[in-house]
Amino acid sequence: MRRVLCLAVLLAGCSRHSHVPAPPRVDTPARLPAESSTIVVPVTAPLADIEAALDGQLPRVLYSINQHLDQCVPAQRVNLGIAHLKVLPQLGCQIVGAVKRGRVTLSGRGDRLLVTLPITATIAANKVGGLASKTATGAATIHATARLAIAGDWRPTARVTIDYDWTQPPGVEFLGKRIEFASKADARLQPIVARLEQTLPGELSKLRLRQRLAGIWRQAFTVIPLNRDNPPAWMRVTPRRLGVGGYRVAGRTLTLTLAAEALTETFVGPRPPAPAATPLPSPLPVPPERGLRFFVPVIADYHQLEPVVQRALRLRAAKGITLKGVGPVDVRFGRVTVYATAGGRLAIGVDADAKARASSFLTTKGRIWLTALPFNRPNSQAIEARDVQLVADTDSGTVNLLARVFNDSSVRDSVAQGLRHDFAPEYASVLGKAKAAIGGRREGDFLLTADITRVTTGTLAVTGNGLFLPIRAEGKATISYRPG
Repeated sequence: MRRVLCLAVLLAGCSRHSHVPAPPRVDTPARLPAESSTIVVPVTAPLADIEAALDGQLPRVLYSINQHLDQCVPAQRVNLGIAHLKVLPQLGCQIVGAVKRGRVTLSGRGDRLLVTLPITATIAANKVGGLASKTATGAATIHATARLAIAGDWRPTARVTIDYDWTQPPGVEFLGKRIEFASKADARLQPIVARLEQTLPGELSKLRLRQRLAGIWRQAFTVIPLNRDNPPAWMRVTPRRLGVGGYRVAGRTLTLTLAAEALTETFVGPRPPAPAATPLPSPLPVPPERGLRFFVPVIADYHQLEPVVQRALRLRAAKGITLKGVGPVDVRFGRVTVYATAGGRLAIGVDADAKARASSFLTTKGRIWLTALPFNRPNSQAIEARDVQLVADTDSGTVNLLARVFNDSSVRDSVAQGLRHDFAPEYASVLGKAKAAIGGRREGDFLLTADITRVTTGTLAVTGNGLFLPIRAEGKATISYRPG
């Protein structure tokens, strides 16, 4: 009797079309938050270039000597016990000679630049006492230690400490006495030492640091393609400030390490306009170490989900559907439509027709609408769906057969199963393209290189473009001066 009553109720909907208004479509595009990144900017110069510049600034002959000394050899006396007898008067002489330098060499380690300048002296004492001449040779090494820095106008400065020592002081033996010339040479070396303190920063200035940095800074305002299609994605880099990390010497290379703080934005869709470049700012303290941080967008187009939902429903229909109070129902599932709707949910429209086996007159066909909430677990690229709900039938107060079909939990489970999607293939593809895009990008004389070291998966979002899974990428990035 109860079954008969149920059928009677359903007969009101016999052979009619079910009409349920479609849920509102949401076309909100995918939006990603901007990240603050730190990009290392090494500016390198071969030590050989600085060596050559210093070598060209200093004369080969540092100074010449041509000077008469009244006392080259002091008077010699013999102690006779009661008096000292002068046996040889003091002897004068003419000092002539020159001090020459060898090649400037640079070395260093860490934040210290070492300058080495070898010196040789050839000095003669002519006509000692009007009788003889003696020639002496000597060798010294000038050592300069420079701690380099950058002034507020990007002008290189150097705090230089200089010393030197005679490895072989110049002198001659005459009548058992040694004539030393080191003190005479020292007086002439002091101006040379002072000149090095002025020359080193000057030669560093010739490396055109400010001009190079202005070029790096200007070209760092750029847009980098992360993915050409499916979906097209772009990273826009907008430098904000430039901090000085200091000079470092490693091997035969002098490197000025800078760190640029930049805004890194990811865009999905058409290429965004490049940011407007600003003038090179004054050097600031090094920004906090963050590394390169940006998002890699992975999107599943809703058209990818539609055939999967349809297939899951058809498999469910093939197993047979039996409704309480109605009995077995033959259901044919047709076209499926999926898009974004309000509340971060998916709208799923299914064309179907259903016929109760108990009565050939009890049939309903049309489109039923459901909504579902997609989600992903922390750091998972697999999406799932929950809370699959049937949109209310506003066409009539009767309960039509299709509504009863989609109110069945097993049918709703089939819809949820069809909405499951593993982003792993898209994830691997997009991430691989992003790594290739930022792995080496040349802009004029400058090379941007980056390496992704850590990847985390964000929270799934329903957007007008599709199911959107943001992948947060972190790594290291450098912009190097590499003239072609």
